[in-house]
Amino acid sequence: MILTERKRLRLADYDYSSVGAYFITLCTKNKVKNLSRIIVGDGLPVPKNTVYGDVVKEYIDEIKVRYSGVYVDKFVIMPNHIHMIVVISQSGTGNPSPTISTVMGWFKYQTTKTINKLRSSPSESFWQRSYFDHIIRGQQDYDEQWRYIDENPIRWMHKV
Repeated sequence: MILTERKRLRLADYDYSSVGAYFITLCTKNKVKNLSRIIVGDGLPVPKNTVYGDVVKEYIDEIKVRYSGVYVDKFVIMPNHIHMIVVISQSGTGNPSPTISTVMGWFKYQTTKTINKLRSSPSESFWQRSYFDHIIRGQQDYDEQWRYIDENPIRWMHKV
């Protein structure tokens, strides 16, 4: 049996604990739409969280408490995925400094554990394996990712 090599998701030789901003996307397992619904509010589509989306929001807010010097500057909770701009604003005080992988691993673990209690499925995975990341390179790139997050509900409505 010939196994195909899994595509490398991270940039080789890049220090993901470096000060900077990172655009992150996490998808639910099998892209199940259980985080939010897109509704029209004030004329524009906006996400309305489900109870699972509320758990995700709680842990997004908790990142800055758990990891000093790391915070989520912008995010959107879509029906089957989330987008975030995660900022490492200073080298962490922990040893070793937190990496994006460490932060996302903790986030996925905590949200899955809490959501699984709510849905009475103690060992079921909630998120797809891994996540997508993009290292933001400069203000223009940052502004583009910010705009992408803002416009995601509009794109979703046109897609459906």
